[in-house]
Amino acid sequence: MIALFTLIIHSIETLAYSVRLSGARVKLLASALSLFNVMVMVSRLANMMQQPFTGSLIDNAPKENTLGFVESQYRILIGSATLGTIIGLLLLPTFIAVFSRAIIHLAEERGSIPALVKKGFTLSYLRRAKKHIHLPRYTYLKDMSWRDIPIKLFSINILITAIYTIGVLSALYAALLVPERATTAVMASGLINGIATILLIVFIDPKISILADDVINKKGNYVTLKSASIMMVTSRLLGTLLAQVLFIPGAKYIAWFTQFLI
Repeated sequence: MIALFTLIIHSIETLAYSVRLSGARVKLLASALSLFNVMVMVSRLANMMQQPFTGSLIDNAPKENTLGFVESQYRILIGSATLGTIIGLLLLPTFIAVFSRAIIHLAEERGSIPALVKKGFTLSYLRRAKKHIHLPRYTYLKDMSWRDIPIKLFSINILITAIYTIGVLSALYAALLVPERATTAVMASGLINGIATILLIVFIDPKISILADDVINKKGNYVTLKSASIMMVTSRLLGTLLAQVLFIPGAKYIAWFTQFLI
């Protein structure tokens, strides 16, 4: 159940990179972002629901080899984050096509989400949606220039994703390493994820948003925006793999740092 929640969270957050593509495609970027807020809310709800269950793995851990048991369980959860990112990547072309049409229908419904949901789940619209389901193909990468990939932005997103993926897990594991400061270690997870979110907002989002605005204002081309979005999804996937490497060192760092907080 926890792995499923984690998979949903990372799938939705991976698909977030396609929102600007859909908005730029139909030239309704603001409507695209407002509609995606609904999906983000689902992601946040899943995140809230999984946290108590994630903590319960520690409470129910066996007395013997507790660290080994918790580590193996948490590595499975990190693996589900990678799987969720891969699923999001595979659904990217489908989501762009379906979401583009949903944006148009939202505009027709004058911003009414309930009306859009009611229309979207009718039999006729579900049949139409099936036509847009297709897996990524090599032709989807046509005209993309990998030479234009900003290495610094690519690397920053890998690191931010890794930190965000293991923030809560490393903090909980750190609580086992320093049981006398367990509460302090657990509460540090909020600070870690908060910093990762701020870095994402400051360094990543503005760059992609500018590219989307350039497409809408005819100052840039759609292929450049698509290249940047694919680059960010790829770096996100690598970030979840890096999380496996940073999980234990991150927990040890949090355990060490807590001594300065009390």
